[in-house]
Amino acid sequence: MQQTAQKHHGWTQLSDGYLSKTPIFQFILVSLIFPLWGAAASLNDILITQFKTVFQLNDASTAFVQSAFYGGYFLIAIPASLIIKKMSYKFAIMTGLIFYILGCAMFFPASRVATYSMFLVAIFAIAIGLSFLETSCDTYSSMLGPKQFATLRLNFSQTLVPLGDITGILLGKYLIFGSVGNLADKMANMHGAARIAYGEKMLQLTLRPYKYILIVLLVMLIIFALVPMPRAKATAAAAEEEGAIAEEERPSLGETIKYLWHNTGFKKGVFTQFIYAGLQTTVWSFTIRLALNLNHSITDSAASTFMIYSYIAWFVGKLVANVFMSRFSITGTLSVYSLLGVVSLVIAFTVPNMTAVYAAIMTSFFFGPEWPTIYTHTLDQVHEKKYTETAGAIIVMALIGGAVFPAVQGLVSDMTGSMQFSFIVPALLFLYITVYFYMEYRFEKKHPELMQEH
Repeated sequence: MQQTAQKHHGWTQLSDGYLSKTPIFQFILVSLIFPLWGAAASLNDILITQFKTVFQLNDASTAFVQSAFYGGYFLIAIPASLIIKKMSYKFAIMTGLIFYILGCAMFFPASRVATYSMFLVAIFAIAIGLSFLETSCDTYSSMLGPKQFATLRLNFSQTLVPLGDITGILLGKYLIFGSVGNLADKMANMHGAARIAYGEKMLQLTLRPYKYILIVLLVMLIIFALVPMPRAKATAAAAEEEGAIAEEERPSLGETIKYLWHNTGFKKGVFTQFIYAGLQTTVWSFTIRLALNLNHSITDSAASTFMIYSYIAWFVGKLVANVFMSRFSITGTLSVYSLLGVVSLVIAFTVPNMTAVYAAIMTSFFFGPEWPTIYTHTLDQVHEKKYTETAGAIIVMALIGGAVFPAVQGLVSDMTGSMQFSFIVPALLFLYITVYFYMEYRFEKKHPELMQEH
């Protein structure tokens, strides 16, 4: 393996993009980006409840929060991958932080203008930044050290995501909901100017968590600007050693899309990730609303506690699944996980009491490692590794499912007049994912030599 010139930072850049050893400070710095997109995503669940009451929205309209959020991911993933290819991971991460900062800053004028559309623009700007961050950090984390420990590094970084989700929901619980109580009850009998004035006062509360996030983002941006970061990108020497032509390592976007379009396994995986993104977002978007609908005596702040339980369940579910996946088939483990998730959601939309809320929380346990497993399983279908970079960006684009299916669930809720019954939507989505993993498990048993599980 050829090496680039030795740097004076304690690591050697290898020609395949990996490093001779992990630069601990730089790796920790990249890993600390992961909880930042978790915090932003979980705050959306708080905003949905707040906006519904203040702007007097129906359930379908509240779902546009997730549409703006995941729409940003969809539109920016490919441009982000192209910028990474042309510039560097450090440049892409700093670009993501800047857009994230701009989006948070837009909450200040949005709270003054007090229109739903202005808040959606701010959320969309945040999503642009997160698309840059997620598209770059997943790969970059795995590259920061020896190749044999790449998966271990990425798994460590990803364990911080649920901690970001928990932080976001806590910020929303105490800084947005605070001691307001049940906002819908307080505003139910308000009309005219009094309602508008109180609603604007409540919208000012949305600024509080973003002030703290802004401080963290600015500090991270300054650190990234000052700290030398490895390029961690393969050089032409790697291609030459393997007997390949260097130009083949950088295929055009058109060539890549053509290859992926004819790759049936990859397309099936991308569609499944689209379904999963919708599943996870629907459950988390409406759990607070479900609790408020089933128990009219609890406050908005108390209801948000159920989301904290959900993220804890998700984190624990990851740990438990990792134990099973290290001993048994990955696809087999996820087949059982998904089936039990379907059972939990059936309980959530059929049992007419708070048991339904706890069933929705249990569903998060069964989310476990579904996203990264589908991600890596889909990338395994790309046997021509020169297409992997763009393929990964396309899988990130599948997050657009988080924009589509909450709107579908909102429509079902409005049409049936039952928030609880609308949980049939994620139940059907989880059923599809169960079938997907079961079919992959059967294929694995018939063709074990073709499987490349992680």
